[in-house]
Amino acid sequence: MSSPSFHVRLTFGDGAAVDARAVVSEGRITLEGLHARPPRAEQTYTPPRLDPLPQNPPPVRRARPAWPRGREGRLMVAQEYRAAQAEGRDPVLAVMQATGRSRRRSLKLIASARDAGALPARHNRR
Repeated sequence: MSSPSFHVRLTFGDGAAVDARAVVSEGRITLEGLHARPPRAEQTYTPPRLDPLPQNPPPVRRARPAWPRGREGRLMVAQEYRAAQAEGRDPVLAVMQATGRSRRRSLKLIASARDAGALPARHNRR
């Protein structure tokens, strides 16, 4: 018994085409007799234009907003934290979004706000 074969044609928008014969044998597909037809003559290929890089590229700006340091920053972290709690949102995520910092860094900022007394202690101490 001979293996089943199929005629396959891929046609592109510019008129180019690829013809092949696909043969199925032993659970594999093999392409045989590949023939390509170039695109129509009225449509010529134009390579993409590559612009040269500027000699002095503009300075890269950080995506993270400027955040005050010290006491003022800790108070702002505490305000964001409390506002998120009052609205029923995740307070750590609120601090992350406000500061543009990672979760780990935001947790450190929250801990420093707790240590400074801007937020209550996390657990009741005995």
